[in-house]
Amino acid sequence: MVEHDALTATREAYDDAAPTYAELFRDSLRDSPLDRAILGAFAESVTASGAGEVADLGCGPGHVTAHLDELGLAAFGVDASPAMIELARQAYPGLRFEVGSMAALDIADGALGGVLSRWSIIHTPPQEVPAVLAEFHRVLAPGGHLLIGFSGSEDPTHLTQVFDHAVAPAYRWWPDHLAAMLRELGLAEVARLVREPQPTDRRQFKAIQLLARKG
Repeated sequence: MVEHDALTATREAYDDAAPTYAELFRDSLRDSPLDRAILGAFAESVTASGAGEVADLGCGPGHVTAHLDELGLAAFGVDASPAMIELARQAYPGLRFEVGSMAALDIADGALGGVLSRWSIIHTPPQEVPAVLAEFHRVLAPGGHLLIGFSGSEDPTHLTQVFDHAVAPAYRWWPDHLAAMLRELGLAEVARLVREPQPTDRRQFKAIQLLARKG
């Protein structure tokens, strides 16, 4: 199956890259005030809704999960890469990290107050993304919030565009298209952060983060 092959290839690629990836991104939020701002807004929205735990899906080495914990959320991490989860457990032994797939989460319906997905859908084949988004919707409680980050496409005539990611093949999305997919599931867009590419960026893509609320 296409999705199985993609997931296996991505898992193996991130297993191989885990130590280097962890070293590169361990302090990434320190130099990213816009990321800290949108994560702060997400945390305040989840807290205000008064609903449950927060899952950081595609948590990698766990640094963002730890940041959510510092913001006062009951956060845990899930990643398909066992090597990433092992690094996260070593770095943050007080937090919970689990190996798992975003397409089939071992989480009860409506159990979460928040779902964070930072650049974790980009390796999913586009035809499989609606099912992943539906899984995000399933595990969120009514009033819960989703914050999803991805690389933005510049061409509305191409809703997705493949690009050569450093670790595994990946896809960019036209943001209005992804927002519409969320809306069809019952996840209403609350806010959108668009970060323009910077001269130091390896790839000159817009970074999009959508904050949405489950009705």
